[in-house]
Amino acid sequence: MSTSNSSSDISRKDYVFAITIIGLFFFIFGFVTWLNGVLIPFLRTACELNDFQAYFVTAAFYISYFVMALPSSLILKKIGFKMGMSVGLWVMAVGALIFIPAALTRTYGLFLTGLFVEGTGLALLQTAVNPYVTIIGPRESAAKRISIMGIANKFAGVIAPIILASVLLKDSHILEEKLVQAADAGSRALLLDEMARGVIVPYIIMAVVLVLLGLLIKFVHLPDVDTDAEDEAVGVANEKKTRIWLFPHLILGVVALFFYVGVEVIAGDTIIRYGQSLGITMDSAKYFTSLTMVFMILGYLLGIALIPKYLKQGNALKLCAILGVIFSLGALLTPAEKVFTMPFIDLLTLKPLELVLPVTVLFVSLMGFANSLVWPAMWPLALNSLGKFTKTGSAMLIMAIAGGAIIPLIYGKVADLSSTQAAYWLCIPCYLVIMFYAFIGYKIGLKNEA
Repeated sequence: MSTSNSSSDISRKDYVFAITIIGLFFFIFGFVTWLNGVLIPFLRTACELNDFQAYFVTAAFYISYFVMALPSSLILKKIGFKMGMSVGLWVMAVGALIFIPAALTRTYGLFLTGLFVEGTGLALLQTAVNPYVTIIGPRESAAKRISIMGIANKFAGVIAPIILASVLLKDSHILEEKLVQAADAGSRALLLDEMARGVIVPYIIMAVVLVLLGLLIKFVHLPDVDTDAEDEAVGVANEKKTRIWLFPHLILGVVALFFYVGVEVIAGDTIIRYGQSLGITMDSAKYFTSLTMVFMILGYLLGIALIPKYLKQGNALKLCAILGVIFSLGALLTPAEKVFTMPFIDLLTLKPLELVLPVTVLFVSLMGFANSLVWPAMWPLALNSLGKFTKTGSAMLIMAIAGGAIIPLIYGKVADLSSTQAAYWLCIPCYLVIMFYAFIGYKIGLKNEA
């Protein structure tokens, strides 16, 4: 029978091993999550959708976090962190398998169901893993640990869309020509059916890997940490606080995280479709999500180097919010005709290539750099001084991931009504909310600054 420990009781060996295992989970989060950037243009064609309908891909995936975060917290209390991680992986595998009948029938609703089930498994995993990595070491360096996890997450985000695009969107320009030339609706349907079936093999492989990882995690040792443990100062601060709603810095953190996840998903998942809408071929556009992830990784590396020795978590959040506004304005105000070529490396083949890249698209990808330290900085700031309310607070922050469901959907509707470029105006208020939390919100209700 395992016993819970405070983070200070965990040996160096256990600490390093735990961080490595959690890093693997963050890689899985990233791999599954950032496939959506490819699925959006893929399903838009295969299921004959408009932009608004296509962004239900992100809606179905991220709304599961809102629905399942609190139930996930209850599940974890009953079955524990380790078993919860295994169950989360197996639920994700079920979601991947739903793609098989969805592809065979080319039914958009089934694709969305599979994405919702995948998101449900991820919600369970994230509810366990995010607070774990936050409290397994000193709170003042939590943003550094989460940045390391972010590198694993976004490295997966670099390679996942390239892998899937190389399978699903290979020769997509030829398919588009065939669809235009199709003599009748029956010929067009046959072409689209063949296209849709392209997801079957990749998602079967994904399901098998997830099942095996779920079995593996049952046999590894992860140190327990006591998420209910409180130091004396926190205990005194919480004496009169009997409800989670009495922590305004947490509630505001949930709101800010909602808008952050929305704008992060916009930067990563709309960029391929945005490039397409500007006339960029898929040969270049399929790398655009990966480029956003590369900029996020650069931001994480800076966070690891600078936090907390040279840069406080709160100041990192302020800087990211300001950069987000600047890059959003760059994406909006740069003429779409300004295009240049940029050297890039295909991480699958390690071959150098030249990306055809509109400057406005570059600014969208740079939003990845602005977004990089928001999540790592916001979690420890929002969970500060919660003590016995940490698990509930963590579940509420996970619920805020629903921003990735709602805000990109609004982007898709605005894109249909105006243009894909003008829709990026939506990013400005998102970053302003983050800015408010960075400068004021995280201190409200606390006697001492984080």
